[in-house]
Amino acid sequence: MNFLAHIYLSGKDENLILGNFIADMVKGRQIEKYSPGVVKGIRLHRKIDAYTDSHPYVSRSKDRIRDVYRHYSGVVVDMYYDHFLARNWTDYSPEPIDAFVQSAYNVLLKNYIMLPNRAKFILPIMIGSNWLVNYSDLNSLQKHMEGMARRTPFNSGMENAVEDLKKHYDGFKDDFSDFFPELVSFVKNYLGHTSG
Repeated sequence: MNFLAHIYLSGKDENLILGNFIADMVKGRQIEKYSPGVVKGIRLHRKIDAYTDSHPYVSRSKDRIRDVYRHYSGVVVDMYYDHFLARNWTDYSPEPIDAFVQSAYNVLLKNYIMLPNRAKFILPIMIGSNWLVNYSDLNSLQKHMEGMARRTPFNSGMENAVEDLKKHYDGFKDDFSDFFPELVSFVKNYLGHTSG
């Protein structure tokens, strides 16, 4: 899952939001710098990723494009799934996406000093282009994929990923619709067992 889904799955807990946002940018013993609540968010992010990476619905999505994107097929599918979450937001939340996203941005800005350097660089760009809301728009998603393609160390082909999404749109949408409620249940169960 990508940024929008991770933040959504954090609920209203500011520490979980912060930890879930920075998790991929916290390496090794750097985790020891953070409070127990933020560490819980980092660990939640990693549990979400492990669950997602091993899930048959997600594998079905990756299999559609694996020959084209190889190592990056999971990254591409993560972006597709954030697109479907943003596009179908009202199926998953009574709160308008703009209000939800603004609240998340506010949490991250309030804790800006605690962010790893890469997150400090990404966050203003994310807010300025309103990534989390604009994942719903295929033209915005295309620009995001092109940016990711430029930053990969070798030719990933991700600049073509939106065209592949369009070709198999209903299939990817069905995979996401089947998968996401199971992920939500997994996270609720995980947090229920780690509370306190």
